[in-house]
Amino acid sequence: MNADLVIIVTAILVSAASALLGTFLVLRRMALLSDAIAHAVLPGIVLAYWLTGGERASLPALLGASAAGLLTVSLVEWLSRTGKVKNDAAIGIVFPALFSLGVLAVSLYFRNVHLDMDAVLYGEIAYAPFNTHPVGGLEVPESWLVMGSLFLLNLGFVLLFYKELKLATFDAGLAAALGFAPGALHYALMALVSITSVGAFQSVGAILIVAFLIVPPATAFLLTRRLPVMIGLALGVGVVSSLVGYGLAIWLDASIAGMMATVAGLCFALAFLFAPQEGYLSRWLRRKRERLEVAARLLVAHLAHHDRAVPEPEALEEFGWNPRFLQQVKDRAVQQGWLEVVAEGLRPTPAGLAISRGRLVPEG
Repeated sequence: MNADLVIIVTAILVSAASALLGTFLVLRRMALLSDAIAHAVLPGIVLAYWLTGGERASLPALLGASAAGLLTVSLVEWLSRTGKVKNDAAIGIVFPALFSLGVLAVSLYFRNVHLDMDAVLYGEIAYAPFNTHPVGGLEVPESWLVMGSLFLLNLGFVLLFYKELKLATFDAGLAAALGFAPGALHYALMALVSITSVGAFQSVGAILIVAFLIVPPATAFLLTRRLPVMIGLALGVGVVSSLVGYGLAIWLDASIAGMMATVAGLCFALAFLFAPQEGYLSRWLRRKRERLEVAARLLVAHLAHHDRAVPEPEALEEFGWNPRFLQQVKDRAVQQGWLEVVAEGLRPTPAGLAISRGRLVPEG
């Protein structure tokens, strides 16, 4: 099977499975918890490895990771409820402790196990074509089987409990009053995050799974306020990051997983700058237009108190503006039809006079 196809499809499956869950993590303001779960599952994996006698078994590892993820969430929430520490501090306490416990268990009881940093943190998606499993006489990439199954599982969960997830995300109190059990949904979501994280470890590593869980949904959050559209955009950003990231990695001879995460970050940066409503530059331009709008109204109101055209130097002295800003304000007022420039200076139009007196001018 074509190696490029295996790698690209693997990345797309990981990004899609992650985006479905990550959207709700971002909306619930639990992005950091995904990083905690992605690292804290290590003791669960080690425990599953020990219980199976050191045999390679994906299902026990997934179950162990899920249990460790739920333990992480439970400990974080318990510490938060005590009121002694805030939520972010609780996360910072729990996940390093559990991750360290897993590393300690490996160093003490599994010294002969090769704990590759590529597998645990960075991942090496380039190895995905070599890990296959026979299915119906065909050698199918193991990453397709694992991540494809997890994608379908996550998709089924979101479709089946979409209304409940939506209500519990935006109004947990109302969801509880209606009997939707937001607590159960919360732990089910965290369990799926745990399973998805460990399922992607071998293919892409913890760093990229965290990037795919958070960055595409965070990017989509800047672009829309509609949940279905946000989920679709998050899936799209994940696919784009996978395709473009792989192409750039081949072109630059760089880390494939690292380049995919970088492209996802660039997508977020573009949305952060240029999103129509929430983009930094968009808001800056909107504030600039609003400032000019207010200044133009002030200028017209000032001119309306004079029975003659006001020279520009007099207007500059009155408001303390610099000539460049006055020119921008003047252009704005002329564009709105509130001001006319004559030889003697600046003079309000009938529409400008109506605006200065608080009256609306009929169109046409």
